[in-house]
Amino acid sequence: MPVGVGAAGAAPTLRDRDKQRGWPGARRSLQRHWQLYLLMLAPLLYFVVFKYVPMTNAVIAFKDYNVVDGVWGSDWVGLKHFERFFSNPIFWPVLRNTFLLSAYVVLASFPVPIVLALALNEVRLRFFKNTVQMVTYAPYFISTVVVVSMTILFLSPRLGLAGDVTQFFGLGRIDFLSDPDYFRHIYVASDIWQTMGYSAVIYIAALAGVDPALYEAARVDGANRWQKIVNVDIPGIMPTAMIILVLGVGNVMAIGFEKAYLFQNTLNISQSEIIPTYTYKVGLLSAEFSQASAIGLFNGVINLVLLLGVNALVKRLTGSGLW
Repeated sequence: MPVGVGAAGAAPTLRDRDKQRGWPGARRSLQRHWQLYLLMLAPLLYFVVFKYVPMTNAVIAFKDYNVVDGVWGSDWVGLKHFERFFSNPIFWPVLRNTFLLSAYVVLASFPVPIVLALALNEVRLRFFKNTVQMVTYAPYFISTVVVVSMTILFLSPRLGLAGDVTQFFGLGRIDFLSDPDYFRHIYVASDIWQTMGYSAVIYIAALAGVDPALYEAARVDGANRWQKIVNVDIPGIMPTAMIILVLGVGNVMAIGFEKAYLFQNTLNISQSEIIPTYTYKVGLLSAEFSQASAIGLFNGVINLVLLLGVNALVKRLTGSGLW
């Protein structure tokens, strides 16, 4: 038997494996890859300082918070603020508006980037493909305030292009922003225009990772472009699409505050008043910090439940999820 083979030769391997575990292994990894750990330090500090530390102050949702006594010195009142919010007549309208608007955004904006990515993947003219991708991607970098301002000017009944179009077709000049029934459509349309190019980049990257052998096999089998999209492209991006869908549904109650608040006016408030805008008015305008914290905590719990439930459902149906 050669030297070093057998029980005597296996012993060093086991010792080396044991050394890689626990604190000695961690210290060795830290010394070897300290640059990577240093890069991780900044985002970790960001989440600790701006995400996890503020979570401890959510306890004011169960207290009558006042500035003089501070967070931990204020009187404990239990579920008083939650009961107050649930018994408020505005609770169900605000909850309904938030859910309907968020669900509308998720359902409407989810397929658009997929269709755009599949269409761009079929384009062979590089100049046209790059131009379309740049034009659809650029709105993502426009400020929400600017997007809302552009939309308001476009939909203005006196100055906007939309008013000229409706008048040309004999419908008169419609004041879209004053009609509550148009609020959700305006919000979702502007959101799709602003984010579809950015979201399509993720699917384009997923399409680039599809095995070329699958395209060759489809070509040999005589598949046309539509059949190739259905049988190769869509299954190839399905895991990515499911993860994005789960994340979107997980944020179904955390719809953006800025755009809804900027589109909001006294005429469309019956459908534009959502939990984030209501929390802003209660917490900052009315200075009811405990009540606003209770509303925000309730909203966060609903998001967490939806995220866990949808992830479990998607993982059971497709086999892929966030974890």
